Amino acid sequence: MSGVARLDRLDEEQFTYRITKDQKVIISFHGKQVTILTGKESNKFMSRIGSADFREAQLMMAKATGNFKRGNE
Repeated sequence: MSGVARLDRLDEEQFTYRITKDQKVIISFHGKQVTILTGKESNKFMSRIGSADFREAQLMMAKATGNFKRGNE
């Protein structure tokens, strides 16, 4: 799959996030929790996500989750 084709997948809502009361960011992929950001990572993510458009936000969440897909999903 070419790099361009992979970026087109970001036009779909694959990742979502929510912020907890204690300022943790929980990122989910198709409704399944894949990572939790805390501390400095959480603060950095929250400051950047507010000004990002949809596609940028999807890319930010993809990068924050790292390479979690290993065939077990």
